[in-house]
Amino acid sequence: MTMPTRERLVRMVELACRAPSVHNSQPWLWRIAGEATVELYADRTRQLPIADPEGRNLAISCGAALQHAQEVARALGMSTRVDLTTSAPGHDLLARIQLGPARAPADAAERLQAIEQRCTDRRRFTSWPVPEARLTKLAEAASGWGAYAIPVTDVTARFRAELLLERAMTVQAADPGLTAEQASWVAHSRVDGVPASNAAPATSERGGERPNRFSHENTDNRGSRALEGSDGLMAICTGHDDQSSWLRAGQALGDLWLHAARDGLSIVPLSQVIEVPETRRGLHEDVFAGMAHPQLLLRVGWQEIARTTLPRTPRRQLEDVLLT
Repeated sequence: MTMPTRERLVRMVELACRAPSVHNSQPWLWRIAGEATVELYADRTRQLPIADPEGRNLAISCGAALQHAQEVARALGMSTRVDLTTSAPGHDLLARIQLGPARAPADAAERLQAIEQRCTDRRRFTSWPVPEARLTKLAEAASGWGAYAIPVTDVTARFRAELLLERAMTVQAADPGLTAEQASWVAHSRVDGVPASNAAPATSERGGERPNRFSHENTDNRGSRALEGSDGLMAICTGHDDQSSWLRAGQALGDLWLHAARDGLSIVPLSQVIEVPETRRGLHEDVFAGMAHPQLLLRVGWQEIARTTLPRTPRRQLEDVLLT
């Protein structure tokens, strides 16, 4: 059995910060409170005021970091009990993690390696389709967080989701304030934001460039599509639509992403369709028949085996995110 120590708690926080976040904004702060408690706070100075006025993406990002913290703790031989502190948007203390002694799993090294190597690669996937059974297995692996992943495989549902995604991208491309906000996070600094090489649009085998959230100029190119037929499509959904639900969605996202990485699959978030109120309502009503609140769409696929390695997205220094 491994007892929690400050050294292990600091290592837990350090690796938890490898989690994905909107625009690599890393909108979290941590505090080690006592010998076996770690608190997670929202860093509201990193909230995107135009794209994310409610703090949905911020909370999802923090939820992913919370899941990564739990994964690291288990790999380091510590048990975890998590209390989400509030469902009120704007509340800065998001969660409290109580740690205890436990045995490290046999695959601890593999789990830590997946966290250290996980990245967001927006380049196009190969034309190999992701089997429906693989998507279902991935969704099942990320269950148990109070949120759930749903493969979008029905032809009609997928078609509607694609139309809504394209509509959201068009709406956002027409908003100069939002496009300026997103552009400001490209090559933002040495410790955060998205490197320019990672934000560049990817050339498609079918001609043209695949648009992404950092390349609005491509949304007017009718030969460009945010999704291609071989891409897998999944949605992370919740039963409610409050801050606790967003945190739970983030935990499911972090778990799903790590399972995908260990399974050789790549994930690209498509949050645009959630950020635009019109298309978020459409997704809720037309794709999920009002039965689930979608919090994030995900593109799932296989990357080229021999692809070049993208620069790792930078991370804030530990002393900047760890409160004293």
